[in-house]
Amino acid sequence: MAAGDVPRAIDRIEIEAGNFTFTGRACGPNNGRRVLCLHGFPQTSWAWRDQLWALGHAGYRAVAPDQRGYCSGARPSETSDYGTEYLIGDVIALADSMEMERFDLVGHDWGGFLAWMVAERLPDRVRSLSVVSTPHPLALQDALAGGDPEQAARIGTTASLQESEVAERLLLGPEGDGSGLLRMLDETGLDKKDAEMYAAALSEPGALTAALNWYRAMDLSALAGLEPVRVPTMYVWSTGDAGIGRVAADGTREHVHGPYRFEVLEGVSHWVPETAPEQLSDLLVRHLSST
Repeated sequence: MAAGDVPRAIDRIEIEAGNFTFTGRACGPNNGRRVLCLHGFPQTSWAWRDQLWALGHAGYRAVAPDQRGYCSGARPSETSDYGTEYLIGDVIALADSMEMERFDLVGHDWGGFLAWMVAERLPDRVRSLSVVSTPHPLALQDALAGGDPEQAARIGTTASLQESEVAERLLLGPEGDGSGLLRMLDETGLDKKDAEMYAAALSEPGALTAALNWYRAMDLSALAGLEPVRVPTMYVWSTGDAGIGRVAADGTREHVHGPYRFEVLEGVSHWVPETAPEQLSDLLVRHLSST
C-alpha cells in the first residue's frame, strides 16, 4: 500500500442495497481487495472496528454494514421479513451495490451463520471465508442431535429470544434502557463499553424487536441440501464461548472440502472481535494473505 493510501480513520458509510439504506463502517484504500464483515446479535458494525483498522492498514478495503434491523433505513416491520433467505439476500445485495464482484467474507455469531451459507452458495464470488465463533450450521445441528449432550444447554437462551414480547421486556428492563441486555452481555464476557454501545443501539424504538426477529424467523429448512464449503476457510473458536462447545467446533471440519484452518483461542469468550482484537486481526490478515 502506498504511503498516501494509509487510512487515517474508520469511515462511517451508507450503502443503498435492495431497497434499503444500510449504515456501516469501512477502512482502507478504495482500490484495495474487498473484505465484507458481518456482525451478529446484539452487535453492530462497531464490533469490527479493530479488524477494519488492521485490514485497512494491510491494504484491504474492509466494510462492515449494520445489518437488517440494526439501522433505521433497513428495518422492515414484519417478523417474516427476517427469514434466512432475506438475510442472505442482503449480503448479496450489499456486495453488488459496492461492486464487490469477488470478496473475502468474514462473519461472527449470526453473521457467521450467514457467511457459511453465502460461501456455499456463491463460491465463484467468495474468495475466502473466515468465521468466528459460529460452527458450520450442520456441525451445530449434529451436536444438538446427540453428538454433544451439553450443546443444547449451551444455547438454551435462543428459545427465550424467540418468545414474542417476553424477550423485549427482559432485555430492555423496567426502564427501557437495555439493562437486561447489559447484564446478559456482562455475564457472557463482554466489556462494559461495548455492552453499553450495543444496549444503546438496540434501545432505539423498534430496534430490539427487529434484531430478535432474526431468531423468530429462523428457517432451519434453509439447511436442507447445504453442500460443503469449498473456498479457503478459517474457523476461529474460543474455549471460553458459553454458547458453542468443542464437539460442534471440531465437527466443522467435516463440512469444508477446500483448504481449512481451525484456530483455537484459549480462555477467550464468545465476543472474540471485541475482546481478542489483536489475535483475531492477526489471524485474519494472515489468512487473507495466504489466499
